Amino acid sequence: MELLNLPFDQFAVFLLILIRVSVVLMLLPFFGSNVFPVLVKAGLALLISFSIVPGLDPSIFVFPENLISLLILVVSEFILGLTIGLILRMYFASIQLAGELISFQMGFSMINVLDPQTGSQVAVLDQIGNWVVLLVFLLLNGHLYLISVVVKSFDLIKVGEIFLDQRLLDRIILCFSVIFSQAFKIGAPAIVALLCVSVSFGLMAKFAPQMNILVAAFPVKIVVGLFFFVFILQIILITTKQYMIEFKQLMNGVLVLMGGGLSG
Repeated sequence: MELLNLPFDQFAVFLLILIRVSVVLMLLPFFGSNVFPVLVKAGLALLISFSIVPGLDPSIFVFPENLISLLILVVSEFILGLTIGLILRMYFASIQLAGELISFQMGFSMINVLDPQTGSQVAVLDQIGNWVVLLVFLLLNGHLYLISVVVKSFDLIKVGEIFLDQRLLDRIILCFSVIFSQAFKIGAPAIVALLCVSVSFGLMAKFAPQMNILVAAFPVKIVVGLFFFVFILQIILITTKQYMIEFKQLMNGVLVLMGGGLSG
């Protein structure tokens, strides 16, 4: 039987690869956003799948024989894509949290802009930090490494077969816990500087209550916050380079665990 000028066995292999690639792409921070049209996402998934097929052994793929097995396969691939997407989103979330903290201290939390990726309202510095880290991530070829992770996953994790144990859960929880510490480390210069400004104006209000501290402090906080935010952009560049190294090691460990490796 032939389908789309391909033998059914080859078409089944291509379909299984397409399912995993599509799920992973749709759950990534940038490829899965509303910025990319649906046709662009579908075309990209097809292109990547076509490029992966020749380099894989068809014997490692077993197409489901019934609907229940197919549903299990789709759910397994969804969990795999969700895990990869979540681990990558952790670092982006820490940058956004740092921008949110700085915006709050500057008084910018009252001024929100539309995030085209999620369609939600976010703080101005939150959005700037998010786009900067995304740009640095792409300049460091992070998107190419993500594609290589998908290709490598076929060697470590059989299609429709993933292992979920406590060690994998512990690694994901550890990634979640790092969000807050990473956000404070990145935003520390501006956060500390703005805190000192607030304390200074608080003392001025104590000794000179006739002054309108609210009106006087607002422009000073904006200037100080923006001044230190420029330095934070340099910190984002450094930490993103370091995160790329850690991300590669983390993803290798996660893929091995999900493939049933390092058992016992």
